[in-house]
Amino acid sequence: MDRKSRSYEFRMVFPFMLLHAGVLAVFLVPFSPRLLLWAAATYSIRMFAVTAGYHRYFSHRSYKLGRAAQFCMAALAQSSGQKGVLWWAAHHRWHHRHSDAEPDVHSPGLRGFWWAHVGWILSNEYDSYDEKQIADFAKFPELCWLDRNHWVPVFVFALVVLLVGGPAAFVWGFLVSTVLLYHATFCINSLAHVFGSRRFETPDQSRNNWFLALLTFGEGWHNNHHFSMASCRQGFRWWEVDITYTILKILSFLGIARDLRPFRVSRQRVRGAA
Repeated sequence: MDRKSRSYEFRMVFPFMLLHAGVLAVFLVPFSPRLLLWAAATYSIRMFAVTAGYHRYFSHRSYKLGRAAQFCMAALAQSSGQKGVLWWAAHHRWHHRHSDAEPDVHSPGLRGFWWAHVGWILSNEYDSYDEKQIADFAKFPELCWLDRNHWVPVFVFALVVLLVGGPAAFVWGFLVSTVLLYHATFCINSLAHVFGSRRFETPDQSRNNWFLALLTFGEGWHNNHHFSMASCRQGFRWWEVDITYTILKILSFLGIARDLRPFRVSRQRVRGAA
């Protein structure tokens, strides 16, 4: 992944900016408490799909799914508007190979906050990805189709919200929740490598941040994750809330998710860590 000039393409920047501008429509539609429920529900469903799907499943294979469930998880994750499932996972695997080192795609220490938070996604620098990084999932034609047509789940999700809930629900349940989902997710790349505590001496600058963990259903326990990347559970101590892991445990009881990979380190090392 050779570095190129930091240029931005209109086809990427315009939809991103348009979506953010669309949030102002909250002042144009009648408000009711029901709309907050729309925003919370559509945010929560897709945040779970991002962290359980894009991240813990496709990037790290920390548990197993059947082929149908795998496709559904990928489609739901892509409804977040964060590009294709293979694109997302390939770049994330590369990030872990070179975290906070020169080849890292989004290191805030090396590239700055803007680049780590959103610049690298909007830039045309990383439009493509190394297919060898994600060969294990690229063998599924349905995932390849989703990856090429990553806008389809976004469009379908937005359309369903509009048809079921109406224009006001569309504003709160798609526009507002998608923008919130963007920046909560992006904060893991930017803020979770700058602010928080370090329990484990990993080679990178990953940090545990309880506030980000709440916003992202467990992703804020980022230093834990970088220490044990394959673990399905990122909140290692009882008080480290990891909503995604809790839901995956429920799915495992139902037989949908299987073989959740545990945190592989002795209890003594966890207790003795800072």
